[in-house]
Amino acid sequence: MDFYVINSRTIQYQPDGKRNYELTAEKLEHIKASDISLLTRPNLHSYRGAELPWHISSERGEVSPQGEEVELIDNVRIERTDAKGRPTIITTSRMTVLPDKDYAETGQPVRIVAANGVTTATGMKAYLNESRMLLLSNVRGQHELR
Repeated sequence: MDFYVINSRTIQYQPDGKRNYELTAEKLEHIKASDISLLTRPNLHSYRGAELPWHISSERGEVSPQGEEVELIDNVRIERTDAKGRPTIITTSRMTVLPDKDYAETGQPVRIVAANGVTTATGMKAYLNESRMLLLSNVRGQHELR
């Protein structure tokens, strides 16, 4: 380890000055040999110019050398509230997030709780800027008609 930061905060802006994402962590440790950063309790808010950000958190994380990939580990939670105030919450044990592409994926079991019901699956590809999710296998759902 060549350096560490307590209560780190990184903000990336888009060319038009709007926030792209904000990443905070209780602790960030940089490993010089691999150029990987280890995060303790990372929290990522992905805006991409939108008013309603995605909030992504976990117990631990690893950031790739150029920061293009964040691996979230243990108690991963992704949530967003829509314009009507309805939350969507996705939970899993591990997820890879590409912040610049508004994309996340996992091969692990996922649980999605939304206004109209609960869905579970094994594996997911999430296109966050499109609010679209592709569930890969063992998909089960319980939904309410309104």
